[in-house]
Amino acid sequence: MKKLIISLLLFAAAASAQNKWTIETSHSSINFTVAHLVISEVTGRFREFSGKVESIRDDFSDMKLDVVIKANSIDTDEPKRDTHLKSPDFFDADRYPDITFKSTRVTKVDDNTLTVVGDLMMRGVTRSVELNVVFKGKSKNPMGQTVAIFKAATVINRTEWGLKWNRVLEGGGLLAGENVTLNLNIELVRG
Repeated sequence: MKKLIISLLLFAAAASAQNKWTIETSHSSINFTVAHLVISEVTGRFREFSGKVESIRDDFSDMKLDVVIKANSIDTDEPKRDTHLKSPDFFDADRYPDITFKSTRVTKVDDNTLTVVGDLMMRGVTRSVELNVVFKGKSKNPMGQTVAIFKAATVINRTEWGLKWNRVLEGGGLLAGENVTLNLNIELVRG
C-alpha cells in the first residue's frame, strides 16, 4: 500500500510539473518549397496556424506537439496560384479547412536535436511524418515570459495526401514537383 501511495504522489508531482507551451505565431513561420518547371522552385507559407506543446523535461524529449494549420492561409505571393492551391485540385480548403500534426513519438538524437514523429492530416488523409528538430534554447522575451526556440524540417510527397494535380511538360518532367520541403521556425511561450 505504501508503494502505491508513493507512486501516486510521484505521478501527481510529475503531472503538476508538466510545462504547457503555445506557439507564438507572430514570431514563428511555416514555410515550404516545391520544384517548378523541374529546375526552378516556388516558396510559400501558411499565414494562419496555432499549436501547443506539453513537456515535463527541459530538453523537450518527451514533448506532445499538436498543431493546426489553416489551408486557406496558403500564400505564395501569387493570388491566382494561391486560389488554385486552395481548390479541389490541391488542398480543397473549403472541404478540408484544417491541416493537423499530432506527435506520436519523440527521440532525442543529441543535446539539441530531436526526431519528432507524428500524424500529418491533409485532405482527410493521415500519414506518419518525421520532423528533424533542432532545439535552439530558451530565453526571456521583453514581457518576461519564458520562450523556447525550435527549427524543424521534413520532406513529404504531396501526392500521398491526394494533392495529385500536375502537368507533364513538353520537354519531359512535371510542372509542379511532388516532393515538398517544409521548414518551420517555431517560438513557444510557456503558459
